[in-house]
Amino acid sequence: MTRGNIPPFEWRKSSYSTNGGNCVEWAPGRASTTGVVPVRDSKRPTGPVLMVSREAFTGLVTLARGAAI
Repeated sequence: MTRGNIPPFEWRKSSYSTNGGNCVEWAPGRASTTGVVPVRDSKRPTGPVLMVSREAFTGLVTLARGAAI
């Protein structure tokens, strides 16, 4: 599948975006249909998208929660 025929994602900001909403965004709808979680920097909406497995995303969220102050 090429980038040109991938439907647009519905992005959601992280609930940990406390610095004016500039943080990490993810696309939960894509994750539920494919098992792959798109993640991007909200400050760069046209920038690169990291695609990770649901398991990897769960680990990332667990790590972030443990590091939260």
